[in-house]
Amino acid sequence: MSSNALYTSLLRPPILHILRAAGFHAAKPAVIDTLVDLAARYLTLVASKAAAHSQDNHNDLVLTTIDMRMALQDVGALWPQKTATEEHITGQEDLRGIEAFVKWMEGEEHQEIRRIAKLEDTEMPVAGIERPPEKEDFLSALKKKHNKTGESSRFQGTVLGTSAEEKLIRIEGGPTERLEDWAASIRKQPGIRRESTLEQPSSALSSTMSSPLSDI
Repeated sequence: MSSNALYTSLLRPPILHILRAAGFHAAKPAVIDTLVDLAARYLTLVASKAAAHSQDNHNDLVLTTIDMRMALQDVGALWPQKTATEEHITGQEDLRGIEAFVKWMEGEEHQEIRRIAKLEDTEMPVAGIERPPEKEDFLSALKKKHNKTGESSRFQGTVLGTSAEEKLIRIEGGPTERLEDWAASIRKQPGIRRESTLEQPSSALSSTMSSPLSDI
């Protein structure tokens, strides 16, 4: 599976959760694929804008709240919003877009999405009964379901796990243990030189035939 197909598969469940929270209970596969593609393009656009602002603001890729705010403004996520020129003329900062975004994050729509995704604890606490553990996101639950030996052993070195440690490939039965050391020792031996693998043309015709083709 290519990286694009993997990321598309990981993005599909959140899109289904959002549709379910909005009241949809069925959809054609083509519709789901279209929405997933649109969401992937939108997230890529937001990430690229945030990275550009991060480089412009502090010359690194460590994102800050200001970088994300500017990126969301660029893609129109914070609305209504005055331009920087209008804010400079009026002398007041327009916070309507940010306030609307915060209101949505704290509103019923977002809570319903989290409930469908099993990230929102909707159970009321009962006296004398131990509180159940916090809910896990779908990806963590899916990894535990299909992995009986532990995350570090199966998903290590992939986008779903931790980074794999580099290991040296040792050569047994010789004085050297690494390929780099063996290649260096071979080059140092007397009488060994690098030979060209390309033969010289024997005639003008062969020279013409062996020349690379030019672009049309």
